[in-house]
Amino acid sequence: MRLILAVLTWFSLSFAAAAEVEIQDITTPAGLDAWLVEEHSIPFTALELRFRGGTSLDAPGKRGAVYLMTALLEEGAADMDAREFARAQETLAAAFSFDASDDSVSISARFLTENRDAALALLRAAIHEPRFDPDGVERVRAQIIASLQNDAKDPDSIARKVFSRLAFGDHPYGSDGEGTVESVAALTRADLVQAHRDVFARDRLYIGAVGDITPEELGALIDDLLGALPAEGREIPGPAEVLLTGGDTVVEFETPQSVAVFGQAGIERRDPDFFAAYVLNQVLGGGSFESRLMNEVREKRGLTYGVYSYLAPKDLAAVYLGSVASANDRIAEAVQVIRDEWTRAATQGVTEQEVEDAKTYLTGAYPLRFDGNGQIAQILAGMQMEGLPIDYVATRNDQVKAVTVEDVNRVAADLLDPDGLRFVIVGQPVGITESTN
Repeated sequence: MRLILAVLTWFSLSFAAAAEVEIQDITTPAGLDAWLVEEHSIPFTALELRFRGGTSLDAPGKRGAVYLMTALLEEGAADMDAREFARAQETLAAAFSFDASDDSVSISARFLTENRDAALALLRAAIHEPRFDPDGVERVRAQIIASLQNDAKDPDSIARKVFSRLAFGDHPYGSDGEGTVESVAALTRADLVQAHRDVFARDRLYIGAVGDITPEELGALIDDLLGALPAEGREIPGPAEVLLTGGDTVVEFETPQSVAVFGQAGIERRDPDFFAAYVLNQVLGGGSFESRLMNEVREKRGLTYGVYSYLAPKDLAAVYLGSVASANDRIAEAVQVIRDEWTRAATQGVTEQEVEDAKTYLTGAYPLRFDGNGQIAQILAGMQMEGLPIDYVATRNDQVKAVTVEDVNRVAADLLDPDGLRFVIVGQPVGITESTN
């Protein structure tokens, strides 16, 4: 049955062209909203549930509770222990995954039409009746602690955690949603039960569904699965202030290669200039070999295997981030080149050809995201969380194409802040010392 599900997932590529996705906005009898793309050619459905708040909902002194709680949802439910729960999923050829990030807890479900009722009964038990058995709690706790201990030896993880602390201070964004070794070790079963109550509520729920199901069937399914959730969950924290100042932060770490995370304040997803900033980033450091950073840092100077930047508009704050790694005796040059390119784009702008090339790449790559029912269901839920209109998949490329070089250069001058660009370098960098602009 697992092979059958894998085959169905592989062949559920019915929506290769994003513009052809027809999204229906439905409201269930109980008043819950969902977006649906019907596709009856294959007897298979993907369901994506998002609960806004994520690990930012951790109570004071309980860092890591939401993450640990989420990881335990498949460790037994109702009258099934972890082994029995896993066996039931396998028997039904159903697949569930649970994840927690800064801004959301997500549940992804895949199930065959013939097993829909049984699969959703199993998922309902996981959501409403998690067991949090002592053996499961201790096993998953140990896994998370081991991961945190490994992170403490990983330059990339160290750099990202230090950068987050500098950027967001005492806000939940400023610390790791997985918690610390000490905070996770101290969590009790009561903390996990409270975290479950804080997260799973109807006031923060977003639903996307794709596949062999009608609006009427989906409405009944959602009400049965989620209608009994509490009306409200824990209050979501307020906006985070981006506290970054320019300069370098060095974290000494014995390694032949230094890792740097860099960034500044960013741009909100709802900002009218977001698409211009998106095109700008593609030109500057969007990850392709044609980006300025890749060309200047890797191709011309051979300072790194890869360098990239990206916009990160979180729910409660927006930052503009990037990363690079280079030998200890060359990282200073890589950092300087990145700063120079940041300054050049801010003061001199970019060319019309660069903008056109970036738009061609971004519009051509977009349909590739729609590569299966599960991926589309995730996109639907994500669109709702971001407040995007239901026709966004059909209009998104037009919005990218409408960006002009004048738009990009205006935004570059406003957004890019070379003096406010902060680098966190982990390693033994030669020629870089702590500094603040």
